[in-house]
Amino acid sequence: NIGVAMDTPSGLLVPNIKNVQSLTVEEISDELLRLQEAGSLGKLTQEDQTGTTFSLSNIGAIGGTYTSPVIASPQVAIGAIGKIQKLPRFDDNGEVVASEIMAISWAADHRIIDGATVARFSNQMKSYLEDPMSMLLKLR
Repeated sequence: NIGVAMDTPSGLLVPNIKNVQSLTVEEISDELLRLQEAGSLGKLTQEDQTGTTFSLSNIGAIGGTYTSPVIASPQVAIGAIGKIQKLPRFDDNGEVVASEIMAISWAADHRIIDGATVARFSNQMKSYLEDPMSMLLKLR
């Protein structure tokens, strides 16, 4: 159950998409739209907001770049996605080039998941964001 932090008229709420692993991309999109509409109308139910195991927060939508996300019990982990910035970086030849950079800040409950697993997950997510087709090829 993936929670999605939402800035609503009632403040920050984190409804979740239930059993996301068994949904198609279209079904995930439909449920996210339903949750966003319910949140903006103040109609999220208790069921919409319970059972989250992992949350994502798009702090980039409001201009944020980095944060220290806090896990809300009983969740296992949270990722805060920053805005995309165009920043100078060195290419393979040592030349400065403009690169689009997006930071994701992670927090995890180390009683349940170790840091190495979070790092591997982060690397896999980075790979999917850089090459979305590779992710689509692995969908069920």
